[in-house]
Amino acid sequence: MAGTSRRDRHSMISRDTTFGVFLTIQTGAGFLGNCLLFTLYMYTFFALPHKKKPADGILAHLTLANSLTILFRGVPNIVRSFGMRPKISDTECKLVLYIHRVTRGISLYTTSLQSSFQAVTIAISSCKWAWLKNNISTFIQPSMFFCWIINMVMYSEIILKIEAIRNTSDVTSWYYRPFCKVRVPDHQVAMAVHSSMIIQDSLVLSLMACSSIYMVTVLTKHHRTAQSIRSSARCSGSSPERKATQVILTLVCCFIFFYWTDSFLTAYSHFGSKLNWQLGNINIFITSCYPTICPFILMKNENRISRVNFFNSSRTRIFFSLK
Repeated sequence: MAGTSRRDRHSMISRDTTFGVFLTIQTGAGFLGNCLLFTLYMYTFFALPHKKKPADGILAHLTLANSLTILFRGVPNIVRSFGMRPKISDTECKLVLYIHRVTRGISLYTTSLQSSFQAVTIAISSCKWAWLKNNISTFIQPSMFFCWIINMVMYSEIILKIEAIRNTSDVTSWYYRPFCKVRVPDHQVAMAVHSSMIIQDSLVLSLMACSSIYMVTVLTKHHRTAQSIRSSARCSGSSPERKATQVILTLVCCFIFFYWTDSFLTAYSHFGSKLNWQLGNINIFITSCYPTICPFILMKNENRISRVNFFNSSRTRIFFSLK
């Protein structure tokens, strides 16, 4: 029995280490990709404002939120996977979990806002919403400010109840993380918080879905019109709006897929009879997939990154060629 127990423990440690390696690669790639794009947007904004695009403000918030989400979600789980158990204070737990939850909400909001912005951009000019198309850029910064405020307020109630885990066998908390837990003795408060999250996510996802359906409809109509004048190849290849719309649709599809997969796994783990660490690891990996692949999808439509030159093995320089 003792030998079997040691073998099981060794097998679990081996699986956790393997998961830690994969999670480290995912976290590193996603963090670097988002930081690269965020640096590009900031450099364009301050150094070359005449090269700035209307959507750069939204994408700068998206890449910043993705970077922080990956960092504060990935690092604690990487540390746990490699068997390290650092002493974490309640304040550190509050800060890490709060930043992760807020930036995750910002990622949801900005993806929806970007899809809505793109839908308005490709809208027919003669429609009754033409005034919105001409003034959409003026609404971006107030919308982003509102996104940050509403998420910071929404998760402030949860963060007040976070505390560090002193006993690793204690898994009876309502919200569980490698080093932190939150207990909510008031069932009504817990239901109110959950309900507000569900309502918020449902509204934002609905807006995202409506924008995506509209963009698909416009693209389909555009393609049929191009075919009728026998120039579909030239038209589809030379339209930057079409390329940008396809990128945004890809982002939205990825986000919705990973969001509902994460929601299903989270619900299953909460209602399960016991804590399943393998399922938890899969959920952690799935949660970080969207912020990881997001910058690389955006790069497909980013012609301002034209060259990456490496000089000397000990020194790396990245040049942005802004067209």
